[in-house]
Amino acid sequence: MRRFLVALALTILAGIADARAQAYPSRPITLVVPFPPGGSTDAAARIMAERMRAPLGQPIVIENVGGAGGSIGVGRVARAAPDGYTFLMVASTLSLNSVLYKKVSYDPIKDFAPIMQVASAPNVLIVNPAVPAKSLTEFIALAKQKPGQLTYGTPGIGTSPHMCMELLKYMAGIDVQHIPYRGVSQSVTDILGGRVSGMVLNVLTAKPHIEAGQLRALGVTGLRRSEALPNVPTIAETAVPTYEALQWFGILAPAGTPAPIVALLQAKIAEGLRAPEIKARLAADGAEAVATTPAEFAALINDEIEKWTVVAKAANIQPED
Repeated sequence: MRRFLVALALTILAGIADARAQAYPSRPITLVVPFPPGGSTDAAARIMAERMRAPLGQPIVIENVGGAGGSIGVGRVARAAPDGYTFLMVASTLSLNSVLYKKVSYDPIKDFAPIMQVASAPNVLIVNPAVPAKSLTEFIALAKQKPGQLTYGTPGIGTSPHMCMELLKYMAGIDVQHIPYRGVSQSVTDILGGRVSGMVLNVLTAKPHIEAGQLRALGVTGLRRSEALPNVPTIAETAVPTYEALQWFGILAPAGTPAPIVALLQAKIAEGLRAPEIKARLAADGAEAVATTPAEFAALINDEIEKWTVVAKAANIQPED
């Protein structure tokens, strides 16, 4: 009898959970973007919000909460009620911030329930044509012949292009001098002018300069070639096996969000990502649709934290206050 009662109770609870999931959502959902409007994370969020309105039957309200490299908006969702009405569109900076800052207002693992990774975007390693290296293999050989003499520009310390290059330096065993700038524009101006040897840049930003012969592409940072630059090999296939450094985007819920709601959202978002128009719109922003399970997304976040911790230590990047 006791076992019967326990089984009956579990059945009733499961039915309640299913009923709640079926009734959800009953009001608008807030999707927090931890950056100002106009960036890549914001663009990905708006594409998803537009697509998800019909299947969920409720509007998705985008709330931009910028500041502190995304930490303010991320912290806001970490402290939000786990009721299924506040979510976070997060970028790969989630993993980087916990490595680059001594204190952040959230725990990237414990404070969130991962829903899924929705997209990824590779960068590309480029050099000024005056650099006597026609391939990544030749670039690595040149860097080893002239340690510290080649330079690379970035939009700033701790940015995705910076960490991509530091990962390459760590894995290839080369010494290339870092020249940080305050933003992308000046760094691009200086590589075009030959004042820095190379840099890692967003594929779409680099593509016109590559096609015009102003810059030479040596390798993309993903494990697969970019559809935007199909003739450019990956760094992994060329000279550094297993190298991968992607900008990624995903959706998180506050820890404690009911599992039926997480499962419902994951299924609906995955369905939306299969739509050709969504793939095309993400591709227009240099991204590729990805639909992972919550467990796979959780593993990605954990792996990224471990990877960038090692790279930051090797590059002697000191966490900021």
